[in-house]
Amino acid sequence: MAVEVCVKAAVGAPDILGDCPFSQRVLLTLEEKKVPYKLHLINVDQKPQWFLEVNPEGKVPVIKFDDKWIADSDVIVGLLEEKYPNPSLSPPPEVSSVGSKIFPSFVKFLKSKDPTDGSEQALLDELKALDEHLKAKGPYVNGENICAVDLSLAPKLYHLDVALAHFKNWIVPENLTHVHNYLKLLFSRDSFQKTKAAKEHVVAGWAPKVNA
Repeated sequence: MAVEVCVKAAVGAPDILGDCPFSQRVLLTLEEKKVPYKLHLINVDQKPQWFLEVNPEGKVPVIKFDDKWIADSDVIVGLLEEKYPNPSLSPPPEVSSVGSKIFPSFVKFLKSKDPTDGSEQALLDELKALDEHLKAKGPYVNGENICAVDLSLAPKLYHLDVALAHFKNWIVPENLTHVHNYLKLLFSRDSFQKTKAAKEHVVAGWAPKVNA
């Protein structure tokens, strides 16, 4: 039986998969575990009544387990691991926080209007730390096999890649070769290709925040 999952629809295109990295993380987990699912695309600007009834907070992603709707990508991914243990995506504790500060650092740099505020350097420091980790442990965060940490990082790194190139003409420095290889590895996976938002929808999603 297919699992029901609600994710963000694209801005201005309610029939197309949207740009929410947390939604994509859940879809990636379902794809990697080969769990059949039924997708509901939610227009977050005009949320349908039935959706607000089952999920009063109105946040995506949410997933339906045993007639109960569950929110929060961390909780959902944990539940999927319990219910569908094969293949295991559970990371060992020592790698569970790898790259965890990249996304907030990216958002700060993306929104920054002041080139001297240190936000670019802070992001570079986080990417360098990831590069060092991948150099020692790679090609994935936990070695040869993909794990939940990679599936959390992949959509965030995609947003970083697309949004910084568009809004700041900024790309990940070439000398971070392990990060570049990691991006290629993640973005070329079937699960990623099937669940990623189009670049223009990623740009449209960030535009109001960047121009605020």
